[in-house]
Amino acid sequence: MLVLTRKVGESIQIGDDIQLKVVSVDGDQIKVGIEAPKSVDIYRSEIYEQIKLENEAAIQMTKNTLNLLKNTKKD
Repeated sequence: MLVLTRKVGESIQIGDDIQLKVVSVDGDQIKVGIEAPKSVDIYRSEIYEQIKLENEAAIQMTKNTLNLLKNTKKD
């Protein structure tokens, strides 16, 4: 992991298209602005993990449904 120190107003460039800017610091909270193309999905980590879990559950339900349909055709 790369760890950088930035002050309010300073930024970090990721590739050609993504820029992270420190907007403000208030105690133990930091506000970060993100400039990125609209094609780049940006989520808080906890939301991203929830999306992954829900997608995995949906895939499992789809597999189960397909298996039920296969078994129904055999009968």
